[in-house]
Amino acid sequence: MGYGIETRCIHGEEGITREHAYGAMGTPIYQTATFAHPGVGRSTGYDYSRESNPTRSELEKIVTSLEGAYDTVACSSGMAALAVCLELLDPGAHVVCTEDLYGGSVRMFAAMGERHGITFSYADTSDERAAEEAVRRHPGTKALYIETPSNPTMKVTDLRAMRRLADRYGLLLIADNTFLSPYFQNPLELGADLVVHSGTKFLGGHNDTLAGFLCSADRETAARIRFLYKTLGASLSPFDSFLLIRGIKTLPVRMERQQQNALALARWLREQKGIGKVLYVGLPEHPGYEVNRGQARGSGSMISFYTDTPERAKRILERVRLISYAESLGGVESLVTYPMLQTHGDVPEDVRRRLGITDCLLRLSVGIENEADLLADLGQAIGEEQGK
Repeated sequence: MGYGIETRCIHGEEGITREHAYGAMGTPIYQTATFAHPGVGRSTGYDYSRESNPTRSELEKIVTSLEGAYDTVACSSGMAALAVCLELLDPGAHVVCTEDLYGGSVRMFAAMGERHGITFSYADTSDERAAEEAVRRHPGTKALYIETPSNPTMKVTDLRAMRRLADRYGLLLIADNTFLSPYFQNPLELGADLVVHSGTKFLGGHNDTLAGFLCSADRETAARIRFLYKTLGASLSPFDSFLLIRGIKTLPVRMERQQQNALALARWLREQKGIGKVLYVGLPEHPGYEVNRGQARGSGSMISFYTDTPERAKRILERVRLISYAESLGGVESLVTYPMLQTHGDVPEDVRRRLGITDCLLRLSVGIENEADLLADLGQAIGEEQGK
């Protein structure tokens, strides 16, 4: 019988921390570029840290276990993981993507993917028919790239439906699982072939380390990824690997507390003057609520909401005290972001407008602070009069 996810976050699949020299509970940091060979044609299993490193290997085993993957590579950032992923596609390939996608991914697809002969189109993948129509419009489609919940308008895509679509057309199914993390959602179990993470976010959890992960479901793909990984040199450093191992140990308790705070804030925001639509997949009125419940174990801690005017949105950003006006998400500290200027600034204005990424939209990453303190800070930032 396998360990529960809380145990695996701390000890790995098979209690790997028990293997440390001298019974050390903390993971050793093998801060070395190279490893000595015990003899000609012989190896300790580690030769050069760009290819593999014991500290990073332990981290990769933990994430592999959490995602139910065949293998995982730990990269220097989420974008580095995405770059390795794109190298799996041949020139001439077309990818259908969730239309409401992290702006950095859109930037990479436009700036790097298309230079290598890979093209991209975007569809509302929360609508299975719209996704299929996008695939049929592009006979060269080779992959689906899904983000659920989406960033920043929190649309939910049915991953099982995307697996059926991928099977009908022989497509690779790739899922960005950053927002919910493997604690709440496991896309590989729902049919994905690959899972991408910005490990900087919930997995690291402390806003102090850049990291990325690419998890694969089968041996053949994993071997291709390992070759690309060592060739591109996208690997995570030993020290940053150590920080991710340490961060993941508290992933379950952080995710539960962050979700608890997020639900309270989302409910409260619905009742405030000056606040319009609140986008949180944990609210029953969210269009993707039931789909998310059917494929995930939680709703996470990401909220987006609209203010009544751009002036109020900017006032909130400038008046928050406990919450920080900053990019990124998933850490123990609560952050508020202005997507149209920050995370999605590179997305064309007409596309932003169509998706609802306006000058009234704010994205909130809820941390583990005291709930009442967060409510008080948002209250004073929104304005003097509270309640609708």
